[in-house]
Amino acid sequence: MAGTTMNQSQDNIRILGTRGSAQAYAIRDFLHRSDVPFEWIELATDEQVREQAQLKNLDDSRLPVCLFSDGTRLERPTIRQITEKLGWFRNPTRSEYDLAIYGGGPAGLSAAVYGASEGLKTVLIERSVIGGQAGSSSKIENYLGFPKGITGADLAERAREQACKFGAEILLLREGVRGEFFPGKGVGYLADGSKIIARATICATGVDYRRLNLPDEDRFTGAGLFYGAGASEAALCKDESVIVVGGGNSAGQAVMHFAPYASKVTMVIRGECLKKTLSEYLVDRIHSTPNVEVMIHTEVAALHGEKALSGVTLKNVTTAKERQIDTRWLFLCLGGVPHTQWAADVGIVRDEEGYLVTGPDLVTNGKRPKSWEHDRDPYYMETSIPGMFAAGDVRHGSVKRCASAVGEGAMAIAFVHRYLADG
Repeated sequence: MAGTTMNQSQDNIRILGTRGSAQAYAIRDFLHRSDVPFEWIELATDEQVREQAQLKNLDDSRLPVCLFSDGTRLERPTIRQITEKLGWFRNPTRSEYDLAIYGGGPAGLSAAVYGASEGLKTVLIERSVIGGQAGSSSKIENYLGFPKGITGADLAERAREQACKFGAEILLLREGVRGEFFPGKGVGYLADGSKIIARATICATGVDYRRLNLPDEDRFTGAGLFYGAGASEAALCKDESVIVVGGGNSAGQAVMHFAPYASKVTMVIRGECLKKTLSEYLVDRIHSTPNVEVMIHTEVAALHGEKALSGVTLKNVTTAKERQIDTRWLFLCLGGVPHTQWAADVGIVRDEEGYLVTGPDLVTNGKRPKSWEHDRDPYYMETSIPGMFAAGDVRHGSVKRCASAVGEGAMAIAFVHRYLADG
């Protein structure tokens, strides 16, 4: 990826598959969030499968098929295979780095830009796609400097290009699973068996979307049920009923993105109104859009369908009254759960919800954490392990906004420099 712009690395990729295919959705979502142009070709009959995909029928296990401009054909490819084909899957080039950043959302990308531009040998490790949750947003309109708004994918791609320009390495589809910390050095072990050694570390892993915890949730994931704003799917929802669950800005942006395509968009929230959780400009737009309905005090009680989602049961949490809606499109924007079990395994202090506690919040009644061995207090964004910092949504007390995450990523670098100067 370094030195190239993602959306210029390939001509249009053609994806041939069937409606309700979780694998096809995963590919569309990855390419959309990576800012790579693609063409989705939906196969609805056995004849289309034979003519266009050169396979047997709609049930052929080799679907979906990806066709590249150089003639390469990948049958039922994994995201890893597509990443390798695009030339983005890389191995670390150094045995040791000054700074390792885990997470490629706004906080991690910001830290990579500032760290690399200030001379730190920097590597960023991302388990999925660059951009994090912000990367799935159809349009961010309240980010400084973009009065007309910018898509999350575009913002992430610009930040990635900046980081690479300054020499940061970005390792995609790599996940940290375990860490060890020694004086002046941290070792991150990745799921594929490789390891990253660095003098300082920033955790910017963000949060995962909350689940409904309903029967069949796993079965319908990617086949009618989607986590996040689902920006890649809007055009496929034309003249259909769409349900968006959640009351935050990401949910509001999703509602407005689907509204021009869908026959109706139903926004489901447990609260009594949108004003408590949503920016005012989005509240005004949602209430003034004719084909948008907001259902308050409501939650999803059941999922229906055979191979793919075909409907949901919505329940009023106040009256217990239920209502069933036919839909093939359910998008969940339910806030987040921090991805920090690895931190608990090495004794890093977390709050009751799993967020990483940093800086002054670690000092209670003038006492530092028991594991703290330095004769100074933890720096503002430093965790309970010296040299291990946290930035963005994963940090206890952070403001869950894209601009705040970017600011925290930049701020963390200042404290990394101070830590490294300590020797």
